[in-house]
Amino acid sequence: MIGQIIDLPKIVDPRGNLSVAEQLKNVPFEVKRVYWTYDVPGGESRGGHAHKECVELIIAVSGSFTVTLDDGRGHTESHHLNHPWQGLFVTTGIWRTLEDFSSGSVCLVLASELFDEDDYIYEYDDFVEYAK
Repeated sequence: MIGQIIDLPKIVDPRGNLSVAEQLKNVPFEVKRVYWTYDVPGGESRGGHAHKECVELIIAVSGSFTVTLDDGRGHTESHHLNHPWQGLFVTTGIWRTLEDFSSGSVCLVLASELFDEDDYIYEYDDFVEYAK
């Protein structure tokens, strides 16, 4: 398995449910950056890169989308995220592509590192070489 689904606490309440993500508790790393994507046009994809140092927890806080992971050594897997109380934990050295966004979907990402352009691998051929 390349990615791991992590169930976050889900507190059910008639006024509306609540989920919690706590660093080093149910999120297995210290969170240094949080970002989200939204208003992704139909047919578009996000991601298309790997990280050398950063690990992430990817959460569909609204709507749904599919995350395809690739280890660069012939193993791929896809995860359809559609529950706001679940996150997909992605470690370093894994290529990720997000696609099939439903209308109104929001993708929230908790990241272990601040943004650093040098941490990204954007070319798939470079990634395969890196993964060896």
